[in-house]
Amino acid sequence: MPRIRKSTRKAMFTYALVAVAFVAVQGMMLTGNISSSLEGQLVPICAYVVMAVSLNLTVGVLGELSLGHAGFMSVGAFSGVIASMSLTQLVPLEPLRLALGIVMGAVFAGIAGVLIGIPVLRLNGDYLAIVTLAFGEIIKNIITCLYVGLDSQGLHFSFLTSADALHLEDGGTVIVNGPMGIAGIPKLSSFTAGFVLVLIALFVVMNLVNSRAGRAIMALRDNRIAAESVGVPVTKYKMMAFVTSAALAGGAGALYAMNFSTIVATKFNFNTSILILVFVVLGGLGNIWGSVVSATLLTILPEMLRSFNDYRMLVYAVVLIVVMLITNNSRVVVFLNLTKKRLAKRFGKTAKGGRAK
Repeated sequence: MPRIRKSTRKAMFTYALVAVAFVAVQGMMLTGNISSSLEGQLVPICAYVVMAVSLNLTVGVLGELSLGHAGFMSVGAFSGVIASMSLTQLVPLEPLRLALGIVMGAVFAGIAGVLIGIPVLRLNGDYLAIVTLAFGEIIKNIITCLYVGLDSQGLHFSFLTSADALHLEDGGTVIVNGPMGIAGIPKLSSFTAGFVLVLIALFVVMNLVNSRAGRAIMALRDNRIAAESVGVPVTKYKMMAFVTSAALAGGAGALYAMNFSTIVATKFNFNTSILILVFVVLGGLGNIWGSVVSATLLTILPEMLRSFNDYRMLVYAVVLIVVMLITNNSRVVVFLNLTKKRLAKRFGKTAKGGRAK
């Protein structure tokens, strides 16, 4: 019987973890054992998980610090909602319209990733972080000044003016209204759609990481000069990781936006980028399933602490600090590794029919 590779086992474990969580939550929803506030957080949790997994591809696997990931999320959110609302008459089936909106959000975010990546990926370290931070703010301000309308002639766009400059026919609809964002969004997103998107993101990222291209990307992270010396094309693989990360963030943004009736560009600001980065760092750089767990727990935690309304954000901050201290303590890491080896040795002997000591 062929032996399953370690990377395959890790991927299967991550898929199983997500599937078990989905089944458990669905069971709780059917039996009414889930609160309305937590049920309302399910789609944002899925969106944040995809965001964390995609950012981990850039920060953990590629090794480049990006502080403008919310910019790609906003591109996907607004382009996905515009596409979905424009196709209301043509595609009456809501799940199909949701899927098309997510795909359009991913495509436009990927295009933005290419346009930004060409000049930005020539930089490294702090310089790259500052430029990506600036990109996120630029995108937010561009969308704030954008007006989009729809009538029988199709989509109309205007910039730095007002909705009147769209010159819509009678019965036309203003979709994007500048600083007021988009109102009246059909709530198409569902927990099932979020679950499917999480699985797609995990499949894409894990297959990329475990492929030849993924090994080249990690070689660039570990030692760029050594990788270049053996012929690894730096720009190609950095762009591959960056654009894939941007496209997944765009899909997550579309899913997130179509869970609310109103969205504004200021929602996807610097604080959102930092929140996603916290998910990645807390779950472990390069640790994909760690990003899934940390994004889920840190999204739920403020709601769980709502009974401590006056102190919940203080408790949230203390939990973050404690977890970071524990995960970066060498003694704790050594203890966990020894425990893991002992358990593996014990269960390995038991499985072979030997007597466990």
